[in-house]
Amino acid sequence: MTLWPRAVRSAVKTGHAREIVAAYPYRSAAPTSLWASLIDSASQDLTLAGYTNYFLWQNHPRLGARLKAKADAGAHVRFLVGDPDSAVTARREEVEDVPLTVSTRIRITLDALSKIESTPHIEARFSDAHIALSVFIFDDQMLVTPHIAGLLGDESPMFHLRRLGEDGLYDRFASHVTALWEDARPVGNADAGGTQGKHGGKRPTP
Repeated sequence: MTLWPRAVRSAVKTGHAREIVAAYPYRSAAPTSLWASLIDSASQDLTLAGYTNYFLWQNHPRLGARLKAKADAGAHVRFLVGDPDSAVTARREEVEDVPLTVSTRIRITLDALSKIESTPHIEARFSDAHIALSVFIFDDQMLVTPHIAGLLGDESPMFHLRRLGEDGLYDRFASHVTALWEDARPVGNADAGGTQGKHGGKRPTP
């Protein structure tokens, strides 16, 4: 005799699947309020590892001021962005073939960061290795977007994860981001439509 009826077993998550809070067929299907809630509730670690991170500035008013306040309160804020002048970015622009190019979207992020660059605990680095996978960390929660070839980021699926234990889905993606961060190049003196100083406040790995 089974202790759990089949209907219950199919509805209850088990194992590492319990870390999946929600799944969205498109990143754009996730409500803006979800992003806002995660940003506002995080108090220790905000790691924004999208290739451009452009949509964050467009969808969240006063994001720079909110992130600065987080950093002033002791949170570590990290941005991992693509290099606007790299060959990887140029190839991606050819694939997307849209007026608002990848490099332009990156430079919008760099320009926004230049306004809060002097804040301790805010740091930005260049990497071309996350062109196909975006990871956004908010303390013990995470949003992950595996990019489908030929589609924009908001057209790709997204998963909302919550860390429940060691070596689960959250930890696997967090380790991936840590490896990218360690190999990334500090953003400094980049052409962002203005001056872009070196970001300080190196944080420990998640």
